[in-house]
Amino acid sequence: MTHVAAGAARHGPGPLATMGAVTDLDDLVVRMSGVTVRRGRNELLADVDWNVELDERWVVLGPNGAGKTTLLRLAAAELFPTSGTVDLLDERLGKVNIFELRPRIGFSSGAFAARVPGDELVRDVVVSAGYAVVGRWREEYDKIDIDRAMELLGAMGVEQLAERTFGTLSEGERKRVLIARALMTDPELLLLDEPAAGLDLGGREDLVARLSALAADPDAPAIVLVTHHVEEIPPGFTHALLLREGRPVAAGLVDDVITAENLSKTFDQDLLLERSGYRFFARRR
Repeated sequence: MTHVAAGAARHGPGPLATMGAVTDLDDLVVRMSGVTVRRGRNELLADVDWNVELDERWVVLGPNGAGKTTLLRLAAAELFPTSGTVDLLDERLGKVNIFELRPRIGFSSGAFAARVPGDELVRDVVVSAGYAVVGRWREEYDKIDIDRAMELLGAMGVEQLAERTFGTLSEGERKRVLIARALMTDPELLLLDEPAAGLDLGGREDLVARLSALAADPDAPAIVLVTHHVEEIPPGFTHALLLREGRPVAAGLVDDVITAENLSKTFDQDLLLERSGYRFFARRR
């Protein structure tokens, strides 16, 4: 079994030394124990242990096919493990009504974007999260709901797009709108699947800054962000999990996990890692 001390305390030794750390179960929003996901003969995740506490901000990195999106879908209650247990917000998958659980989790992904009708108003894309529906129909919303949707669009820097249709937006604009939607229900857990993918340099840097501000907000939910690139790790993210071929390479505090050695193992490349302030940059040696 692969053991990683993903729920370790904010201060202390590195990820290997914290494998026996004790976590307060009352603070856990995600707890995966011995989790394996199989599709046919393929193991998408293999015997993973992972904890996320309520005040933590996690980044999950790894190459294509590492199991990152599978991990996120488990945390979003969109997928059940083949073996092992997944506890989300004090509820165990398989023993809870997932339709009651899912509204407590904000999830933004490219796959979800494909489900949004192109003629849906941006404002309605966000506000309809309150009913957990895609595409506004006959449901009614109070002014307070509309105001919150506009506030969240503003926080993502796209409030000026509120009356546009979703299908007219750029890739970067869509991603920001969907993050606003994911926050609409005031979730206890926020999951972001490659939010900076496809963005140009300016769009990426603006989004990283906004996610950094969100991470710094003490009232923000626990956050898990999936990416391929260390350059996309927002300052203020506290923990990191590196995956390769469905198995953890390292997990724990960002400063302990994001190292040239660990990244080289994860991506099977001889990589150099540089740091400027709170940002990371990697390239092949």
